[in-house]
Amino acid sequence: MKRQALLVAAGGIVFACSLATQEPSRGPDGHARTSVPGVEVLAIPGKPFTAKTTTEWTRTLEDGSTITMHLDAVIARDGKGRVYRENHNFVPVNTKGPAPLYQIYLYDPVSRSQLRCDGRVYECLLTDYKPKTYFEATPEGTYENNTRTLTRDQLGSDTIEGIPVTGTRETWTTLPGAAGNERPIVSTREYWYSEELQTNLAVTRIDPGNGKQVIRLSQISRDEPDPHLWDVPIGFKVLDARVAAQRRR
Repeated sequence: MKRQALLVAAGGIVFACSLATQEPSRGPDGHARTSVPGVEVLAIPGKPFTAKTTTEWTRTLEDGSTITMHLDAVIARDGKGRVYRENHNFVPVNTKGPAPLYQIYLYDPVSRSQLRCDGRVYECLLTDYKPKTYFEATPEGTYENNTRTLTRDQLGSDTIEGIPVTGTRETWTTLPGAAGNERPIVSTREYWYSEELQTNLAVTRIDPGNGKQVIRLSQISRDEPDPHLWDVPIGFKVLDARVAAQRRR
């Protein structure tokens, strides 16, 4: 596979090849923009994979109708623990063609650096990177002066793409009056975790304010990804922000 170059086309950024992944994805909401985080991938060596991610984001309007936005993407981690991600704009669910890509992120736990490459200005910003190699679960209990509570339920075992996963549902409840709300606000997050890959393979978030977000990995390959994914895209200038940070210190 040849190194993919970022191309400006039809007002968006697309790759010459089909590899596309998701960092926080963004969708239009009038003049506002709302972030929908993708699944988190730890910088763990020895567990390479590549997978397609599908994200659907559904919001209910005041009249009861819904808006559903969509994107397809790919996420990758190599045997060194390097992670490859992208930022996309959402498109309506019935749109033909890929969701526009405008940024890629290249995380390298070996050099402890990350590159954020922006196709709108053809620049990559190089910054320090502190690799994360484990998840920290928030303990069940009461938070924010006893106005919010977290409970957690185990959903049992299943398989996704032939990979064993275990399911968990987290429920956050905000008491009336804590956020100007008349009634309790209940938000849930259901995720199916693969111990083999140490990554969630499916996540469903339901929140009254942000609607329903469903993220699922598919076409999972355990082979080593193309190493050229972590090359600087052709024609891009690298700006080293670490030098400026060292000067300030």
